Amino acid sequence: MTGIIVAFPKQEDAKSIKNILVRSGFTVSAICTTGAAAAAAADELGGGIMLCSYKLMDMVYSELREYLPEGFEMLLMASGRILSEIEGSNIVSLAMPLKVHELVNTVNMMVETMERRKRLRRAQPRERKPEEVAMIQEAKHLLMERNHMTEEEAHRYIQKCSMDSSTNMVETAQMVLSMMNVC
Repeated sequence: MTGIIVAFPKQEDAKSIKNILVRSGFTVSAICTTGAAAAAAADELGGGIMLCSYKLMDMVYSELREYLPEGFEMLLMASGRILSEIEGSNIVSLAMPLKVHELVNTVNMMVETMERRKRLRRAQPRERKPEEVAMIQEAKHLLMERNHMTEEEAHRYIQKCSMDSSTNMVETAQMVLSMMNVC
């Protein structure tokens, strides 16, 4: 679940926004009145959405944006005049006075976008380290030499054994090498 932090200089405003979001099914992890507290809460979460006003007690939104860890998106809520000055800053914004359905729809869109990015990152195969690639290559060459397999057959063999034993290909290559007394 995506963490949400609400940062407004007035505690009552932050609580009101939190209540709107909670009633709409979102989880608000923290409410803050200072940028320092918001940045600290963001560091603990590691990723999520920062809803904030233009100016907090100790900093403005742009300074807070610089302190946010990677994986955080910002939703700035300010007057239309202020928002017209920040175009192209890669910050999502909503004009005040706030309309509840616009807030809920915008937060929902941001959450869905972040979840989609997470799924895409997880779906990408991770890069193997050079020593892991070398171990798989060594196991394939050993299978090719001793069992007279082609490189493709050796690769498929390691891949199938990996799937059958619920291990990754590097662990399977290690098993092949140790079974053939090479390690």
